[in-house]
Amino acid sequence: MEVFVLDGGSTDESLDIIAQWRHRLAGFRSHKDDGQAAAINEGIERGRGKFVCWLNSDDWFLPGSLSRLVSFAEANPTAPMVYGQCLNYLDKIGAFSKVWVEPFNESRLATRCIISQPGTLIRRSAWQLVGGLDPSLTMTMDYDLWWRLHKTVGSPVFLGEVVAVNRVHSETKTTTQRRLHYEEAIETVRRHHGRVPLKWWLAQPYSVWLKSLLRRLQS
Repeated sequence: MEVFVLDGGSTDESLDIIAQWRHRLAGFRSHKDDGQAAAINEGIERGRGKFVCWLNSDDWFLPGSLSRLVSFAEANPTAPMVYGQCLNYLDKIGAFSKVWVEPFNESRLATRCIISQPGTLIRRSAWQLVGGLDPSLTMTMDYDLWWRLHKTVGSPVFLGEVVAVNRVHSETKTTTQRRLHYEEAIETVRRHHGRVPLKWWLAQPYSVWLKSLLRRLQS
């Protein structure tokens, strides 16, 4: 297993933590870069593994889950990607909840992102075929990737086991940039599916405006 750490020039204790684990890393760097998607592309380009994935600093794999994902991918050789169930860890209350993840279906993917990124494992050949992540995207680079893998290579396959945890807190991009998140998601669905289901237009006012107002009232 190769682990690369791509740090965007942190000024907190990140570099101290990286130094403690440097002997276990295939590589790392810390400097200003062209954003999250570009950094992930860079790290995966440096590796040589048959399968690729990434974890953001908020997230983690559960013990043994990466091995289970690899075995599942080997058992499904035509699948460009496999993915498992994930949990949300809610920092505010210190509790776990299940992320909305389902077996793959294009109509369902057009309605919502039914794949949780921390629980994914992608075949390198499929990643290279579609060109990795789109660095022009800020919020939905993973959602866009699932669509391109499905349209170009084949449908992802679901492993119905909990494999990873996504940490939810007040500083996540999904929380602080909800308007941009919806703008990119709607455009992604339109580009790959040809039309945008009504659900997106109905959910947007609640998720963007009402939740923003509630956060301001609570702060």
